Order: sequence, then structure tokens, then C-alpha cells
Amino acid sequence: MKTIAVLAALLAIVLADGSSSHFRRTFNNLHKEPPPPPPSILGRAAKVEVKTITQKLDHYDKDNTKTWQMRYLSNDMHFQSGGPIFIFVGGEWEVSNGYLIGGHMFDMAKEHNGYIQPTENLSTENLKYLDVKQALYDLNHFIETVKKEIPGLEKSKVILTGGSYSATMVTWFQRMFPNVAAGSWASSAPLLAKVNFIEYKEVTGQSIKQMGGEACYNRIENAVAELEHMMDNNRSAEIKALFKLCNTFNPDKTWMYTHFLEQFQTYLRACEEVLRGENDVEGLASYVLKRTYSPKYGCVDSTYVGLVEAMGDTSNSDYMMRQWFYQTCNEYGWYQSSGSKLQPFGSKFPADLYINACRDAYSEAFTNKTIYNNAEETNKYFGGLDPDTSNVYFTHGQLDPWRAMGLQEEGKATIIPEHAHCTDFASISPSDSKEMKASKEKIAELVRIWLNE
Repeated sequence: MKTIAVLAALLAIVLADGSSSHFRRTFNNLHKEPPPPPPSILGRAAKVEVKTITQKLDHYDKDNTKTWQMRYLSNDMHFQSGGPIFIFVGGEWEVSNGYLIGGHMFDMAKEHNGYIQPTENLSTENLKYLDVKQALYDLNHFIETVKKEIPGLEKSKVILTGGSYSATMVTWFQRMFPNVAAGSWASSAPLLAKVNFIEYKEVTGQSIKQMGGEACYNRIENAVAELEHMMDNNRSAEIKALFKLCNTFNPDKTWMYTHFLEQFQTYLRACEEVLRGENDVEGLASYVLKRTYSPKYGCVDSTYVGLVEAMGDTSNSDYMMRQWFYQTCNEYGWYQSSGSKLQPFGSKFPADLYINACRDAYSEAFTNKTIYNNAEETNKYFGGLDPDTSNVYFTHGQLDPWRAMGLQEEGKATIIPEHAHCTDFASISPSDSKEMKASKEKIAELVRIWLNE
């Protein structure tokens, strides 16, 4: 069978790295594209083209005729008429050519003589148009458009792939448009909208203990406990000096631990560095400082006010922090709170802190009740952990805290031991664990089945 592979990235905003706001820099590091696989020998010779299609701004309002141009990239080196379309849906990161010229999707496209593309949407001026249903309508329109405009695709089958939030999207696309895609691969997909996401820190703690050992876990837990004790006993000046915090530092509303926590979503070697410190607090401070402080920007603003300012800044479209947080307020929650004692990161991150930020950065309409209701409505519409979709292959890294919001039931999802967030997109390699190799082989076989059903 001949194929065309299309890698569509519908929610990727260009993320610059020169912001003086460490909230933006940290957010960009956490929400960047999963590391693109190395180019294959054939992929190095690929010619990647940039194209656009016209999208409706509002798919709900038939009387709204406003449109925008959606950019996408294409690689036609394998294309032969009549085959299916592979679509990689990008998430909250800057899209690149990486998935067009290497990795497991590229290999599957090569097997079927495919044609590869990712797409990027533009930011909108009005956040009311920014929700996942609109994005899924965009994806559906994209499929319809390429089938009409590219000769040989009129009757092509469709395979979707996504990682992280875009894995959520490819799953929910199957629910909204059940007869459009033949199958989907969802890597690290959170499906359950939940405001008070206590499991994130719990799984992160478990992963630290598993990969870094009890000593690392205990050092972090003890360091955070000591810092909280210092906050509660008027020793803010010491904390400010340790972490090079700005004078606006408020011990009642600080976000400094998040820098350490976020690293563990994809990087678990930090324990070596943390354990090198002379004591618990210095070990943690040394690690955090290297990832937050830069002489270029001066002191580190870890205050609640600084966060709200970063979320509320509408002047810089190069960042999607404001857009993403709006969606969490309006649809998902997913606030990585400290509401559980089964984690080492202390107690300074109640869900209300994030809920208040929704109100202060966007609108007073985002009350506690509203945000919880929004998450509940999302689960009603998309089914939560029971999305009732067919032909979707779910994979999760065992170490990934996001898997707690995903489908993990044996027989319905594959959990890959000792792997983190979205780490299974590379080509099959001798360095793969047996579980990783088996998972990649399984999705390749499922694709063959889906394309021949």
C-alpha cells in the first residue's frame, strides 16, 4: 500500500527564549516539543516545504466569516498516489522539521511510501475562540482540504499521532469525528480534566525515588520542609539570598520549587547534582539556581504577581503561556497542587493559588465554582478516562506524572518502564529497552491493520 504521511501541528505557537520573565522561560522549557528524533539517512535528503490553508476563525458561528491562514510543512519524498495520510498533531510547542525527517512516524511513512507534514496555527486576538473543539474542527478541515487539494488523496485513510496535549487531541478527535481517522497513536495523553491535580507531584516523587533513590527523595523533602519552616519564621532574607530572588519576594506566595519539579517531567538525573550539596537546602538551591538565575536578567521573580503579569501580558504573541493557561481555566484545570502528603514538595501550592491566578489574569468570571464546572463539562463531553473511542493506541512512560490523568488500564494502554514524557517517538533502535521496542513494533503492526480494515 502506498501512503502519504502528514504531521499536522495545530496548536504550536513560536516560543522565543529571550524573555526576561523566568515564568515564560520555565514554561517554555516544560512545554517545548518532545525531542525530535535524529534524521534518518533518507530524511537528510528530504525537501521540507512550507504551505498554508485557510481556516475559519469560529466553527460554531456560521455567520462569522473571519478566517486565518494556517501554516503547515510538507515532505513529499515518499509520496505515491492513493495511500493513507499520517498526521502528527503538534501541541503547545514550536513545531520543527524533526518529525518529518526521522523517527518512528517517518519510518512508518517510509514503509508505506508516504508524504510527511506538520502544521502550525496562528494565535488569535480573542481568547474565546481558543478551545480544543475549535482546534479539532481545524484538524478536520485540514484533512478535508489536503484531500481535495493534493492529487491522489481523495480516498486516503488517515492515521493520527500526538504527544502530550496533542495526544489528548488525537484521542478526542476520534470521539468528535469517529469516521475520519482509521486509527490514532496517543503518547502521554492526559484525558481526565481535573482541577486539583495532586497526582502530578505524587508520581514525580515516586519517579525520583525509583530513579534517584531514597537519599534523593529525602533530601528534596527535607530541603523543602526546611525552607517552609524558614518562611514561617521570618527568615525570608536567607531564602532570597539562597535563590537570588527579587526584593518583591513574598514567602506566602512563591513558585520557586516549580523549577525543580518541572525538570523531573523529562529529566531524572538531577539527583546527582542535588546530592552534591553540603546539606539539603544548599543541594536543592544549587540545582534550582542553575536553571532559574541568569546575570543577563538579574534577580529571579518568583512571586504570584510576577506569574499573573506573565499570564496577563497580551502584547507578546511569541509566547503561548497566556493562551495555555486560559485553556486550563476554561477547560481542564490540571493544576499541579500540593494537596497530597505523599510527595516531597511541601504544601505551598494549593489549587486555589492557580484558580486565583485565572481570575486575576483573565476575568472575575473564573471563580472556583466556574473552573470546577468547566473541567466537569470537559469530562462529560469527551468521556474522561472512558473516551469510548476505537482504534487508539495509548502509551505512557512509567515515570511521567501526566500518566495519572491518562488511560492506564491493562490491555488498553502500554506503560513503558523507566521512561518519561513522550520518549517513544524515535526510530526502533538497539538501545531501546525490550518494552520500548515491543511498543513501537505494536503500533507499527496496528497501523498495518488499520490501513487494511
